Amino acid sequence: MAKPLSLDLSDVQELCNLGKALSSPVRLEILKLLYTESLSIVEISDKLSIAPSSAALHVKMLETAGLINAEVQPGTRGAVKLCSRRRDSVSIDLTDVAQYVHEVITVDMPVGAYSFCDARPTCGLADENGMIGNEDVATCFYLPERFRAQLLWSAGGYVEYCFPNKLPKNKVPRSISFTMEICSEAPNYREDWKSEITMWINGMECGTFLSPGDFGARRGRYTPPVWESGSTQYGLLTNWSVRQDGCYINEERAGNVTVEQLGILPDKVIVLRIGNKEDAKYIGGFNIFGEKYGDYPQNIVMSLEY
Repeated sequence: MAKPLSLDLSDVQELCNLGKALSSPVRLEILKLLYTESLSIVEISDKLSIAPSSAALHVKMLETAGLINAEVQPGTRGAVKLCSRRRDSVSIDLTDVAQYVHEVITVDMPVGAYSFCDARPTCGLADENGMIGNEDVATCFYLPERFRAQLLWSAGGYVEYCFPNKLPKNKVPRSISFTMEICSEAPNYREDWKSEITMWINGMECGTFLSPGDFGARRGRYTPPVWESGSTQYGLLTNWSVRQDGCYINEERAGNVTVEQLGILPDKVIVLRIGNKEDAKYIGGFNIFGEKYGDYPQNIVMSLEY
């Protein structure tokens, strides 16, 4: 079954190509022919009693508009261009609602699904059943079991995630944001242990959050029973966003980098790094909580608005 073609008033060139393609009765007849079978240009010219050169021109315009496929295939007397239907329907939104209503793509990333890391003791990983690997052994951050992690902690360094980019072709991002539950990392816990936690997107520094402490004086609402009291229990739900006018953390301005500068392109992954800068005043580490630890039942959530 052929896919429908959906356009709106922002698809200027596509609409112009479509209008030209549908403006000819001959091209409409070609679409009718191709609905039931695939035909070569010579066969189209014979059925419609037109010159092969004219048939080729009509086919080219229909192909440019995305209405048909035209593929060169070997034949008994050399290569032939075989034409087939590509679309069953065309939908055009004439309201220009894209100026007022924005689409949002969200991706939920487990905390253990990082691609690279620089973990520094005190450090470790845990899932709802307890520790993964050994505590304070940085190489354990590359155990296959890390993908089950619901809590990740490190006294410095960083973790880096590669998010899939589902931005549709020809669309421009208006903003990107990441939301996660985080806090500082101290041995056991310490409520007044400050840490400057920085986020980078595609290598661009996008703001630093000052975490006031590593929280363990009460249990996290979702922290499982296997996790002992006296250790980190919960964090603060924190949102980084990069818009057309700069960076924001929890709606407070945090930098001048704009979403256009991030180089977010279709089919290119979005690289998120979270950690402590080497020259930070407070290198107090970080904890990142998954949906089964802490106070909020969520992982790292990316929202891409366009």
